[in-house]
Amino acid sequence: MERYNRNLKPFSRTLRTHMTDAEQALWHRLRRKQLQGVQFYRQKPLLSFIVDFYCPAARLVIELDGSQHAEADIATQDKVRDTALTDLGLRVLRFDNRQVLLEMDAVLAAIDAAITERKA
Repeated sequence: MERYNRNLKPFSRTLRTHMTDAEQALWHRLRRKQLQGVQFYRQKPLLSFIVDFYCPAARLVIELDGSQHAEADIATQDKVRDTALTDLGLRVLRFDNRQVLLEMDAVLAAIDAAITERKA
């Protein structure tokens, strides 16, 4: 089990009930071990962050980015976050919300490939 800030649990529960359209669409395809039989968690606290999706079997984090992530200060925060998660031995995949909504098959193919690579 990965370390996390326990104070984030109530906030992560709130985020689960207010998912974006892209998060809901991807969750519909990841939940119940639909992809390679691996379990995904949504809005999972890790370290001092809440990641959108986490697959412990593949040590994989999936982040969905809205348009605000193009701003310089948020992009910098994303890099810091990705580095901290990578330092734990996790792989971070980032997808744009629009990409998830319009190119779901390509997104799922990238996630599937990452799972295969990480489980090997």
